[in-house]
Amino acid sequence: MDYQALYQQKLTTPEQAVKVIQSGDWVDYGWCTNHPVALDAALAARKDELRDVKVRGGVTMWLPEIAKVEDAAAHFTWNSWHCSGVDRKMIGQGMGFFAPIRYSELPRYYRENVSVDVAMLQVTPMDSHGNFSYALAASHLADMLDKAKIIIVEVNQNMPWVYGLTGSEINIKDVDYVVEGSNPAIAQLGGGGAPTEVDKRVAEQIVAQIPNGACLQLGIGGMPNTVGSMIAQSDLKDLGVHTEMYVDGFVDMALAGKITGRNKALDKGRQVYAFAAGTQKLYDYVDRNPEVMAAPVDYTNDVRILAQLDNFISINNAIDMDLFGQVNAESAGLKHISGTGGQLDFVMGAYLSKGGKSFICMSSTVTGKDGSVKSRIVPTLTNGSIVTDPRSCTQYLVTEYGMVNLKGLSTWERAEAIISIAHPDFREQLIQDAEKMHIWRRSNR
Repeated sequence: MDYQALYQQKLTTPEQAVKVIQSGDWVDYGWCTNHPVALDAALAARKDELRDVKVRGGVTMWLPEIAKVEDAAAHFTWNSWHCSGVDRKMIGQGMGFFAPIRYSELPRYYRENVSVDVAMLQVTPMDSHGNFSYALAASHLADMLDKAKIIIVEVNQNMPWVYGLTGSEINIKDVDYVVEGSNPAIAQLGGGGAPTEVDKRVAEQIVAQIPNGACLQLGIGGMPNTVGSMIAQSDLKDLGVHTEMYVDGFVDMALAGKITGRNKALDKGRQVYAFAAGTQKLYDYVDRNPEVMAAPVDYTNDVRILAQLDNFISINNAIDMDLFGQVNAESAGLKHISGTGGQLDFVMGAYLSKGGKSFICMSSTVTGKDGSVKSRIVPTLTNGSIVTDPRSCTQYLVTEYGMVNLKGLSTWERAEAIISIAHPDFREQLIQDAEKMHIWRRSNR
C-alpha cells in the first residue's frame, strides 16, 4: 500500500476538516497534551454556525479556543473526564461540567456507554508503515477512536514517538482527515516550586518504607515529586515503574540509575504508563526510548494487573481526610478540584500486591487566603466533599507528624491513629469531636 499517497488524499486544512461537525454533535478531543490546537481554533471560528456542540477532554493543559469565544456556553459544552485548573476555569465560567469516572473504566465507557460523532487529536508524524503514534497519551484513545464516526488527526512534529502496547498507534487507513498544524511546542507541566519542609518530612517517611526492587506509582503533586527526588538521591536500586501518569520524577530516578525494572513480573525492564506530562526533559527522554512503554489505562490501572507486581508502592495526595479514614482527593466541599482518576485503583491494587503498600500523603494543615490555619484532618468530611477512597480501602496515611496503617483497626483505633498524625494544635478538639461521634475510648490518651 502507498501510505504516502493515502496521506495526501486525506490531507486537508483545519477549516475544511471541522466542517463535518454539526450542532448537537459529540466531539472528543484527545487527552492532556494531545488536545488539538489548530482544529480547536478552526472549530471556535465556526461558533456562530453551531449550537450545543458537546466536547469531551481531560487533564486540560491550556484554555481551548472554544472556551474563549463570546457566549461560549451557548455554542459549546465542555465535559471533563478529569479536572485540571483549566477545566475548573471552564466549569466556573458556566460552559463546563465534570464526568465522574474510575479512570481504569474509561475505555469501557467508550465501548459500551457513550457516542462519538467526531474525534480530533494531536499525533506524531506518520511513519513508513502508515502509523501515527498517540505520543504521550495512550490512555483511552484507541477505544475513543474505534467509537468515533469521523477521525481527524492533527500532526505535530514536536510530539515524541512512544513505543507501546496495542492501543498506542493508529494507521492512516483508519483516519478520515489529516491536518498539519503549526507544530506548537508541547505544553509543559512543571513540578511546582522547591519542596517544603513538610514535603520533605512526609517523603522521608515514605522512602524509608520502599524496598529495593519495588515497583512504583506516583501521583501528581509536590509530595509525590519530592518522593521521586529523594529516591533519585537514595541508595535504592532495581526499581520498576507501572503508573497512570508519567512525570519528571521518574526521569530523574531513571537517569540516576535507580530504575531497571528487572524484578517486574510483567513488562520486565519497561516503565509502563497511560499518559505523560512534564517538562521538555521528560518529552526528550520518552522519545523512541525502548525502556518506556505507553499502554491503555484499562491495563495500567487494572487492579488485577497491579496485584501481579510484587512490592507495588502507590503514592498519592489528598485534600483532606476524616476520623473514619475516608479520603477526599477531589473537592473542597462543593468546589470541584480534580477527580477520582486512578487513585482508588492504585490504593486497592497496591494492597493486593505481595509486599505492596498504598500511601496517601498530605500536610496536616492548610492556610486559607485570609491567613487562617485549618486542620486537613477533620471529624467528618465537609458537606459536599467527595469520598475518593472509602475507609475500607485506605492503608497508610502520612502527614509530617507521622504515618499510620488503618488496615485491621476498629473505629476507635482509627480515630486514635489518625489524630496522632494531626497537627498538635488541633488534636484536643479532634478528640472531643471523636467522643461526640462515639469513636473514642477514654483510655485512648
